[in-house]
Amino acid sequence: MAQKASVVTPERFARGHPYNEYFQAVIKVNKDRFQQYWDSYQPRPEDVEFFRRAKAAHGGPATVLCLGEDWCPDVYRGMPVMAKLAELAGLEFRVFPRDQNLDIMDEFLKDGQFRSIPVFVFYTKDGRYLCHWIERPGLANEERARIEAEVKAQVAGEEAQRAESRRRSQARYPAWQQAEVDEIRALVSRATGIT
Repeated sequence: MAQKASVVTPERFARGHPYNEYFQAVIKVNKDRFQQYWDSYQPRPEDVEFFRRAKAAHGGPATVLCLGEDWCPDVYRGMPVMAKLAELAGLEFRVFPRDQNLDIMDEFLKDGQFRSIPVFVFYTKDGRYLCHWIERPGLANEERARIEAEVKAQVAGEEAQRAESRRRSQARYPAWQQAEVDEIRALVSRATGIT
């Protein structure tokens, strides 16, 4: 069976927002959160070096398409991480607001049905798809469930539970940022053979 052609052409990719433009002109809510996670993410030198090597390799990633929305916590926590890493590694990073680009989003549904964000899609210099990553790292999913269960058992009142869950989750964000990078790095490695 023939695979459907992607709606992401080089021309379409070029219409995406560079991260700085997205940050300055498109974000309407949570700009402080985007800045917080940009500032707090300190990439490991070996991760930057991996993506630089991958970009330089024949058939390696040259561009990253990001689907997101500024109201989404997974986006304001995850997008700055990949944007900063892409900038340091020399990858071209373009942001597409999901709700204005549902045709792109529908190529990258989580579990074939959910429009989960953020989505990072890696392409070669000639626009060939390599791989993509969706939403949040597995570590965050596991720990969020555990944190919520613990808080529910230990803290009375819904408002207090929400505040305590947020506090405990924020303490885990640096580990979740690194888990995001580790998962993305593993995907790119599998897609390219670069280690």
